[in-house]
Formats: sequence, C-alpha cells, structure tokens
Amino acid sequence: MERPLLVYTTFPDAPTALAIGEDLVRARLAACVNVIPGMQSVYAWKGAVERGEEVVALVKSREGLAEALTAALKQRHPYETPIILHLPVAGADPDTAAWIEAETQLA
Repeated sequence: MERPLLVYTTFPDAPTALAIGEDLVRARLAACVNVIPGMQSVYAWKGAVERGEEVVALVKSREGLAEALTAALKQRHPYETPIILHLPVAGADPDTAAWIEAETQLA
C-alpha cells in the first residue's frame, strides 16, 4: 500500500479553498481537503513584513501523487507563490490509508 501524504497550503478565503479542494477531490488527486478558516498570518514578502487573514487547507493524498497534486494546486491557486508543503506521514491507521488510496485511484 502506498504511503499517505499530507499537504499543507493556505488560501485567502474559505470559498476559494473549498472550490479548489473540491476540484482536487473530483480529480482524485486528494481523498479529502480540510479547510480551517480564521488563521492570522505574519510573513515576509518581497522585503516587507506583512499581516493578513488566511485559511489553512490540509490535503490528504498519497506520495505517488505529490508532483501532480503540486502542479494542480499551482495551476488553480490565486497566490503568486502559494505555500505547498509536503508533510510525509510516518504512520497511519490501515483503514485510513486504504481509504485514501482507494479514493485517489483513477476510476
């Protein structure tokens, strides 16, 4: 069984995150996308320190889809340089891993 992959990314708002998340699930690049609103960010951008409200998205996928998932996120993402962090999963409940793999296989 292929190892699960968790991808961390952020969006400017929940509607954008949900729309892109749904695209990723429909394309079977992700089994699930959790959208968590209400994040306050402080970040460096082009030599300045910025603050803003963002939405976190956690994408549940598998390692074999990392490149395709990254490309799909970059293509759809409204940010000039979106944050896309691949977080390898050290372990997972076998039923969870099987669900992720099943939901990300092409029909």
